[in-house]
Amino acid sequence: MALALTSSSSAAISGSGFARSAASSDLKAAQIGSFRPLDRQATVILSSKRRSTVRPVNAEGRRNESIAPLAAATIVAPEVSEKVEVEDFELLAKELDNASPLHIIDKALEKFGNDIAIAFSGAEDVALIEYAKLTGRPFRVFSLDTGRLNPETYRFFDEVEKHYGIHIEYMFPDAVEVQALVRGKGLFSFYEDGHQECCRVRKVRPLRRALKGLRAWITGQRKDQSPGTRSEIPVVQVDPVFEGMDGGIGSLVKWNPVANVDGEDIWSFLRAMNVPVNSLHSQGYVSIGCEPCTRAVLPGQHEREGRWWWEDAKAKECGLHKGNLKQNGAAHLNGNGNEAATENDIFNTQNLVTLSRTGIENLAKLENRKEPWIVVLYAPWCQFCQAMEASYVELADKLAGSGVKVGKFRADGDQKEYSQKELQLGSFPTILFFPKHSSKPIKYPSEKRDVDSLMAFVNALR
Repeated sequence: MALALTSSSSAAISGSGFARSAASSDLKAAQIGSFRPLDRQATVILSSKRRSTVRPVNAEGRRNESIAPLAAATIVAPEVSEKVEVEDFELLAKELDNASPLHIIDKALEKFGNDIAIAFSGAEDVALIEYAKLTGRPFRVFSLDTGRLNPETYRFFDEVEKHYGIHIEYMFPDAVEVQALVRGKGLFSFYEDGHQECCRVRKVRPLRRALKGLRAWITGQRKDQSPGTRSEIPVVQVDPVFEGMDGGIGSLVKWNPVANVDGEDIWSFLRAMNVPVNSLHSQGYVSIGCEPCTRAVLPGQHEREGRWWWEDAKAKECGLHKGNLKQNGAAHLNGNGNEAATENDIFNTQNLVTLSRTGIENLAKLENRKEPWIVVLYAPWCQFCQAMEASYVELADKLAGSGVKVGKFRADGDQKEYSQKELQLGSFPTILFFPKHSSKPIKYPSEKRDVDSLMAFVNALR
């Protein structure tokens, strides 16, 4: 694997093999990698503030290369009595909740220095790099090269490096694991059995290796990106999933400096600062990931609907931020793995009929209806259903008194299996048109959910 250090400081150390003696043990490791204790015959006892002996990722399988061999005798450094203070990051998150992204990133870089790095995906999170530059502090950047990114994203990486005068540290998946996955299941298995396995090999495990060489990392997560999974992220937290260089739970801190910033404000900042952006954004892409799993979004769609569009909304996390997914299943999920009826309902208007299970069954059985129907199969927790609420309500108001009934049927929870089997439910939302003289409903085939597109669909069939 190729590795390149990113730092805006000229004093950064580069390379995988440099000699180190007991007197120079305060040097920081300049690469994201994995902590490796010394061999038994050459043990150095360090204080907690000096545990920064980090092995580069690309040195796996070798021994004693990042640190020069010591004598066979055991060397014990003088014991240092120090009081370890535990940071209350929940309290810090509350203190910084109304702070600007610039202030939050400055605080993060001040606290962790060379032991923190920005995770850069090649999308609008380039704003994090701009903020870091504005602090005037040294900073590091790493990115996950899955091998399946768009050509535009690779070119954008190069542009960012030249614009900021940095070198992005690229992390790559294990070649043997990728080979086994592709040979066993093909290049596009995620379309059939979900994206989690591929993401685990190409993204999650490389990220885990990267974070083992850090004490903190900075992400571009925002609450408005994915209301189903990111609505409660704090600006700083102890990472609930990954471990840092010291190992164990609580050894890694996760900073989300733009958590409270709207996407529109991010773009206003990028334009104001003349920051380079990925050319895919001008083609309708908002959330950008791997090429086979990313597409442009259409009017009325939420930005995350361009990712893994063949799956339900609740699955739209690749694993990098799986700590966002609530684990208290009793409060949020029922036994079928679907959201329980605890959320406020949507699509509320007097011109729209709420169908029960019996109501939708009777509607589906009728061969001669008095009037045609258009019905949305939805789940109120689904951000994509939420995104089309305004256009669907407007459609209901426009069709009032026209001879076309507009309805909704909640198809998650206990109704999901029936809806998949009998009502062509693939993912939420699914829109069906029930013609006047036919029992078989017609599924709306387009991803365009603006009112004009929906009206054109109705007019073409009624």
